Amino acid sequence: MELGNNNIIIDSEEEFFRKSYALELQKKKQQINDYQRGFNELEEERRQVNQQAIRTPGRRGEVIKKEEIEKEFTRRYKEQSIN
Repeated sequence: MELGNNNIIIDSEEEFFRKSYALELQKKKQQINDYQRGFNELEEERRQVNQQAIRTPGRRGEVIKKEEIEKEFTRRYKEQSIN
């Protein structure tokens, strides 16, 4: 039973981390096609996360960050293609 409670706590912490990091990523500016020219904040964040993942492989935080960055890029490309 105690192990199950720990999993619930870990899952809720991970979900909170994902949501807060996704909100942080949405604030970053990134040039997509000709929109927001000259801004590469999201790409810079991706580089930093990749460098950290190389230094400390297997950390769950970096894996989550990579996933959320890819989701944000996908969301922005889809948004630009609609407009």
